[in-house]
Amino acid sequence: MRFVYVILLTLLLSTMRLCWANDTADLIIHSDLKNVSQDHTEDHILEFWGYHNYQGSENYSDTLKLRYYEPLKIDRWRGTMRLDTSYIANYGPTLPSQATGQYSAGNTLLTVWGGLPGWQANFGGRIIFPFGNNGQWVAGPQVSASFSPVEGSHSVLNDFSPLMRYMYGFDSKNNAGTASPNQGTLLRTLSLFPTLGIHLAHDTQLRLWDENGIVHNTAGGGWFVPIDAMVTHRLNKNFLLAIGASKQVVETYPEYKWSVYGKVSFNF
Repeated sequence: MRFVYVILLTLLLSTMRLCWANDTADLIIHSDLKNVSQDHTEDHILEFWGYHNYQGSENYSDTLKLRYYEPLKIDRWRGTMRLDTSYIANYGPTLPSQATGQYSAGNTLLTVWGGLPGWQANFGGRIIFPFGNNGQWVAGPQVSASFSPVEGSHSVLNDFSPLMRYMYGFDSKNNAGTASPNQGTLLRTLSLFPTLGIHLAHDTQLRLWDENGIVHNTAGGGWFVPIDAMVTHRLNKNFLLAIGASKQVVETYPEYKWSVYGKVSFNF
């Protein structure tokens, strides 16, 4: 457990130093950026993720996730399809007795986004299938863009890639209590990802708010605002490793107290 705290503290201190240092306050403003939103990769990408989250009151959750990216092409339209599926284990003294740390099926979600040549942003949507979330279907639109420094700018910035997504939960039985007695609170969230990629060294980046973004509960109010940082290192053209950590700073809408995670990514 001490090792987990060391990783979390190291990444978060690096993030705060980059975010609040005087020299990096103008990181985006003084960078000559070009819109690269339609530069979609043609690689297939398979990723293996692991997460360890602390929920508070000595309760934890561990997640194993498989994520796959498929390039899409329809006439002049270019885009990407992403498929996520996971297994989750919850454990802790205040959880129900059946939460013994054994893995069970988590959410499965499908995300598609893309655009046409000349578009300054990508448009798409996400759907979460009712596996592992009490039979709740969730769907919603998203819009994103990506900017990178022009060639020869010598900027430490790799990219600025903001994303906004709204998710709306529902179920196939109209949420009737008699038909769906175990249905939890239906999801209504607005997620914001002010993603920044910063060069640390050759083939190594610090990515901020890439995996975990800001969440606003549009149904009952409240915000979840984390500091999220992930260090990625590309071993070669096919393999990339990453390790990250996230810590809430505003939690009027609870998600988790802190999280550490990592991935192995394979391009082919």
